[in-house]
Amino acid sequence: MTGFVAPVKLTGQRWVALEPLSREHLPEIEVLAADGELGRLWFTGAPKAGAAGDWVDMRLAVQTPQTGLTFMARTLDGALIGSSSYLNVDPANRRLEIGNTWYAASARRSGANTEAKLLMLSHAFNELNCVAVEFRTHFFNSTSRAAIERLGAKLDGVLRSHQLMPDGSRRDTVVYSILDIEWPAVRSNLRFRLDRNG
Repeated sequence: MTGFVAPVKLTGQRWVALEPLSREHLPEIEVLAADGELGRLWFTGAPKAGAAGDWVDMRLAVQTPQTGLTFMARTLDGALIGSSSYLNVDPANRRLEIGNTWYAASARRSGANTEAKLLMLSHAFNELNCVAVEFRTHFFNSTSRAAIERLGAKLDGVLRSHQLMPDGSRRDTVVYSILDIEWPAVRSNLRFRLDRNG
């Protein structure tokens, strides 16, 4: 399959390997979602306990080489620990968004997310020749905002009342980006953080 974000496997050196989402991942995702913690935050898109199949169906519905690609993250010894996606793909303008990221509690505050983002950003800038990579999150998701800022992304602004949420509330979306000219410094920072985390 060809296209801007054709399915690809990306393998790190310390923490994670990323593989395209498939229906075969569903049993493992159900196990991760079963503790209920992943889906407890109302402003995130992580799979919820008892509804992992809905999450898989939703992500697969937008997984085409011209629209997006969802990765499942595994530890290098094979345990499924989370997910992150290429979204809002714009091949004509060589832009995409990285988002819908979630991790099991056991993988948080490790180097897993840092290495996953290094892999995804490297692929976006070095292989896809992206001009910019965006990150978007809910205004109230302070954990996500802090993680995005630690990556080295710069704040572009806030899209107010950007989306209507299932509970009827309105989502203010905080938008960040990394430009291709900023990528070398961001890459150095991510590598430094990985070296420090061992």
